Amino acid sequence: MSNSLYTISHIAGILGIKSFEKQNDAIISNLVIDSRSVIDPEYSLFFALKGQRDGHDFLKDAYASGIRNFVISDARYKDLFADASMLVVPDVLAALQALSKYKRNQYDLKVLGITGSNGKTIVKEWLYQLLATDFNIIRSPKSFNSQIGVSLSVWEIAAENTLGIFEAGISKTDEMESLADIIQPNVGILTNLGEAHAEGFSSAKEKLLEKLKFCEGADLFIYSPEYTSGLSMADLPGKKKFSWSIKQKADLEILFIEPVDGKNYIRANFEGKEIECLIPFSDQASVENGIICWATLLALGYAPEEADKRLEKLTRVSMRLELKNGINQCSVIDDSYSADISSLAIALDFLNLQNQHPKKTLILSDLQETGKTKEVLYAEIAALLKQKHVDRLIGIGPHIDESAALFDMEASFFEDTQAFIDNFPALHFNNETILVKGARKFEFERISKLMAQKVHDTVMEIDLNALAGNLQFYRNKLHPGIKIMAMVKAFSYGSGSFEIANLLQYHKVDYLAVAYADEGISLRKAGIKLPIMVMSPEPSAFDAIVRYKLEPEIYNLEILQRFIGFLQDDQYPIHLKIDTGMHRLGFEEPDLPELLQVLSETTKVKVASVFSHLVGSEDGLHDEFTRHQVDRFTAMTDLIAEALHYRFIRHISNTSGISRHADAQLDMVRLGIGLYGFDAALKNNAGLQTVAILKTTITQVKQLKPNETVGYGRKGLLPQGGTIATVKIGYADGYSRAFGNGVGCMLVKGKLAPTVGVICMDMCMLDVTGLDVKTGDEVIVFNDQLTISRLADQIGTIPYEILTNVSQRVKRVYFYE
Repeated sequence: MSNSLYTISHIAGILGIKSFEKQNDAIISNLVIDSRSVIDPEYSLFFALKGQRDGHDFLKDAYASGIRNFVISDARYKDLFADASMLVVPDVLAALQALSKYKRNQYDLKVLGITGSNGKTIVKEWLYQLLATDFNIIRSPKSFNSQIGVSLSVWEIAAENTLGIFEAGISKTDEMESLADIIQPNVGILTNLGEAHAEGFSSAKEKLLEKLKFCEGADLFIYSPEYTSGLSMADLPGKKKFSWSIKQKADLEILFIEPVDGKNYIRANFEGKEIECLIPFSDQASVENGIICWATLLALGYAPEEADKRLEKLTRVSMRLELKNGINQCSVIDDSYSADISSLAIALDFLNLQNQHPKKTLILSDLQETGKTKEVLYAEIAALLKQKHVDRLIGIGPHIDESAALFDMEASFFEDTQAFIDNFPALHFNNETILVKGARKFEFERISKLMAQKVHDTVMEIDLNALAGNLQFYRNKLHPGIKIMAMVKAFSYGSGSFEIANLLQYHKVDYLAVAYADEGISLRKAGIKLPIMVMSPEPSAFDAIVRYKLEPEIYNLEILQRFIGFLQDDQYPIHLKIDTGMHRLGFEEPDLPELLQVLSETTKVKVASVFSHLVGSEDGLHDEFTRHQVDRFTAMTDLIAEALHYRFIRHISNTSGISRHADAQLDMVRLGIGLYGFDAALKNNAGLQTVAILKTTITQVKQLKPNETVGYGRKGLLPQGGTIATVKIGYADGYSRAFGNGVGCMLVKGKLAPTVGVICMDMCMLDVTGLDVKTGDEVIVFNDQLTISRLADQIGTIPYEILTNVSQRVKRVYFYE
C-alpha cells in the first residue's frame, strides 16, 4: 500500500482526461487489477486490463468489493454505476504505466534495475538483504517484473525510500523500452542469460539486445562478458561498466571456487589484489547469483572485507508459499522466510483462497526495516487484516505486542518465538487455516515444523501457479463464452482435493466433476460452492447428493427414474450422458423417445447439460470418427432440445479435444489431465507446465562386493560390485513393482540411477555407483526432466496411471508464488 495520495481528479489530469463524471474527489493510494484482491476499496483505483481475460467483465465484482473508481477503455461501461467515477482511456495498460512513470518521476531515487533470464528475483532479494542496513529500500514484491508487475511495484515508491531495487522481465521484442521508462535504473544488472522465453525472439542476440535496452540510461552497468559475447564494449550500455567472469579477464575475475561444508569459498582478482568471499550455499545457481551480488557490492564501492562479511550472512530466499497438512485437522501456509507489507497482502490473498476450514489464523512477527513508524505500520496491518477477514492473530515480537490494542479480533501476543513455543500446548489450534509469516530473525521455521503433520520423507510437491498457468493455456484456445468443467475426480488425478478445487474456484471455472458423491461432499465441506457434477451417482448416495447440492450424471433410464422417485422438490439439475461411440455409459439413439417421454412427464428434474465423450480426440487416425461423434451428438441433442423447450449446456470435448478440435467446443469443454501438464495431442506436452514433482530421500547407503545380490528373491545383482542406496518409496506409495530390476530409474545428484532388485512395499534400492551420496540426500522420482510420461513408457502404461497411483499416504505440499 502506498502512502502517497493522489485524488481521482489529479490522476485524470496525469492521464490527459479532460472531463469525466466525478462522483467524489476520492484519494487513491492503491492500484488494483484483480477484483479478488482488494485492500481498502475506498482508496483503490481498478484498472480494467484487457489481456488473457477482459477486466471489463469483472467491473461488477470490483464494485461489489467496494471500489468506486475505475479506469476503462470500453466507453459502453462509463455509466454502469451511478455512484462511481469512470476514467475512459484508449489503452488501460498504457494508462497504468503512465501513472507509475509519473510517480517514479516525483522521486530522485537511486534505483538498481535487474534483468536477465534466470536469477533476477533471487539477486533482487539478496541485494535487499545486503543493503537493508544502509538504505530504506522499496523493491518489487515476489517476481513482479512484467509490464503490469513493474507498474504496480514502482507505484509503491514512497518519500521515505532511499533506494529502489526492481526487476524487469520480457518475453518478446519491443517490451523493454516501456519498463526502462518506468523504472529508470541508475545501476543496471544483467543476470544469467538462459533459455527462458527464447521462443519470443529470432535469436539469442536479439534477446540480449532487447534486454540491454533496460540499462541504456544507467550510470553503471554490471554484467558478465560470458553473457554478452558478440558485442563490443561500445555496444554495451551504461556510462561506467563493471564486469565479472569465471572464465576470462574481468573487473572481478574469479580464480577458483571450492566447496566447503555445504558452502562455497571463492577467490578472485579485483583491482590487482586477490580477495575472497564465502557464499553460504552449495548449488551452482546460488553461487552465480552470489557472485553477481558480490560484483554489485564492489561496484557500488563497498570494501572487499565488508562485502565478504555481508555475503557470508545471506539466507535462502523462499519465493513460494507452501501449503501443507497440519496438526489437529489444520492446514498450514508456510511463508516463514520474509515479512513485509506487500508480501503480507499477497499471502493473505492466498489464505483467503482456502475455504476448507471455518477459521483463518495469522501468526505474524514484527515487520522490520519498513521505513514506517510503529504506529503507522501496525495501524496499516490491522486495517489489512480486517479487510482480509482474518479471524485470529498471534503476534510475535515486542513491537506488534505494544500495538495489541489496534487489532479488533481474537488475538494473543508473545515477546519472541521461544515464548510462543513454550505456550504452544495452551493455544488449542483446531480445524483452522494458519498462515505463518515471519521475518528471518524470528526463525519461524521452528513454528512451521511444530505445526506440520508428521509424515515420512516422500513428498509430492504441487505447483499451483503451474496448474493455474495450464488452465490459462487452455482458456486461450477457447472461443469467447465457452465454459470450462474441470475434472477433479480421483483425488484430482492424485494431486489433492480441496487444495486444487479452491484454486479452480478462485480462477472461476464454471463446473467441477467428481467420480463419486463422497468426493463432492468433501469439496462442499471444504467450502467449494461451484456446481459439482457426480459421474457415478449410486442410489444409496441420493440423499447426500441432494443435501450437498451435487448434480448427478444420468446415463440410463433406471437411474433417472429412481432419482425422480427419490426427489421431493422440483427442477433439480441433472446431466444426461449420451453414448456416441465410447460404448461405456450413456443413452443411445433408440433410448431417446422413452427418455424424452419420462422427462416430459415430470417437473422434478431439469437438464443442466447433455454431454458425451470423445474416444480418440488426441490421434489424427481417429479424426473421421471424432467428426462422426460430434455430428451424432449434435443430432441427438437437437432432438432433446426440441422436446424440452429450454436451453441446456452441450459438451463433448475433453483435454485433447480442446487442443485439436476447435469445432467441438460447443457450450462447454471438460478439462482433465491437461490441468496437470499432460496432453496426448501435444508433442512433448508443448506449452504446458509441470505441476507435480515426486521426491523422496536416501535412507542408507551400502557398498556391495562383486556378485552380491539385492532384495527379495535375490533378483538384484551387481556383477562388478558397487554402491546401492535404499530410498523411502515403494509400491504402497504408488511406485509400481513393474519399475524393479532396472526398468525404472530416479534422479540422484542430477544423474539417473536405475533400480536394483524388486520394489518393496515401503522402499526400493538404486544403483548409485560412482555418485557421491549420503543418507538424507534428495531423490527425484519424477519432475520436469524425468517426466511422468517417461515413467509411463518404462512400464507400458499412461501418465494418468502414474499420477493417480501416488498413494494418499504420500504427503502433498502445495506451492504458490
